[in-house]
Amino acid sequence: MGSLWATIHPENPVLLSLKGAFPPAILALADGTVFLGNSIGATGATVGEVVFNTAITGYQEILTDPSYCQQIVTLTYPHTGNYGVNDADIEADKVHAAGLIIRDLPLVASNFRSTTTLSQYLVRSGTVAISDIDTRQLTRHLRTQGAQNGCILGLAEGESVTQALIDKAIAAARSAPAMVGLDLAKVVSVPHAYEWTQTEWKAGAGYGVQITPKFHVVAYDYGVKKNILRMLAQRGARITVVPAKTPAADVLKLKPDGIFLSNGPGDPQPCDYAVEPTRTLIETGIPTFGICLGHQIMALACGAETFKMKFGHHGANHPVKDLDSGRVSITSQTHGFAVDEKTLPANLRATHVSLFDGTLQGLARTDRPAFCFQGHPEASPGPQDIGYLFDRFTALIEKHKSEAVNA
Repeated sequence: MGSLWATIHPENPVLLSLKGAFPPAILALADGTVFLGNSIGATGATVGEVVFNTAITGYQEILTDPSYCQQIVTLTYPHTGNYGVNDADIEADKVHAAGLIIRDLPLVASNFRSTTTLSQYLVRSGTVAISDIDTRQLTRHLRTQGAQNGCILGLAEGESVTQALIDKAIAAARSAPAMVGLDLAKVVSVPHAYEWTQTEWKAGAGYGVQITPKFHVVAYDYGVKKNILRMLAQRGARITVVPAKTPAADVLKLKPDGIFLSNGPGDPQPCDYAVEPTRTLIETGIPTFGICLGHQIMALACGAETFKMKFGHHGANHPVKDLDSGRVSITSQTHGFAVDEKTLPANLRATHVSLFDGTLQGLARTDRPAFCFQGHPEASPGPQDIGYLFDRFTALIEKHKSEAVNA
């Protein structure tokens, strides 16, 4: 492997001064690749699948996205933490990412909304993180070899890197469970149903409240992001969020006008508790909309199959083509599994494809008012190009309600 410190290349005195402010940390991959840097989060060890995200902003939203449960996120943008952290820009009530890997933690965090620094936030949330490694080298390695399990070992103040600790980190990475076959939706889901009324954030006003809903949406929580719920509420929905394992019969008792299938982590194939109710609910003719894991759940419910991608899609710069209109949108993506286009049944058609690799990004039933999208159209973080899908969902609900009244 060469020198233990081969991956550390101080570039200037500012970075040198920052390196001295934090204890050392070790990043070890399951294939034996090792990086040495600085611990900028909690002391201790964490394991998970190491993935890379190409977004330039939004590190707080990424950390709190339940879709990253049991994943260690590498941010390819070199400077992370310069605008700090605040209490509003969270997508769940805690950090769900297993760990964080960055190149450089800026010495100063400056933003009028900031309430704490990224490092303080990581320590407070118990999140292990490493900085000052060559994230370009790591990203190239993951692109070539594929996403794989890893371990970050954040050492305590005064503790030094030893070969024994490196061996310990490698062993931990190799013993971590593989993402294939891992059912995580039930892990991050809520234990009980609840009502959601908060709407989108506006400068000077903050988040609003939906007090005059036009229809009722039941949202399955497989790891739902708050801003997805806000965008539904903004468009007139009264929202009841239900646990991932809620039977279809219990949902129907709530008399929903629409069904929403949320984003979430892990492999969709073990989620029979989600697939079976989705199949039943789609067949009722109630308008249904799925995002991310919800997209994959809907595909499985309709008879298609999914597969594990080599390194997945994680970022806010992914071009996606709408096959119906020809429109190309820049989208936010967070997934390591995809729907296999070759397995689509006759009543399930492709609506969107990735212009990066041609994988499926959207589907629609030809015989039911149900559709889904692989990316994250709520744009937290990311562009707002694909937000029209929420409008499409509400239009389906309004059409369905109108037809029921006139029947």
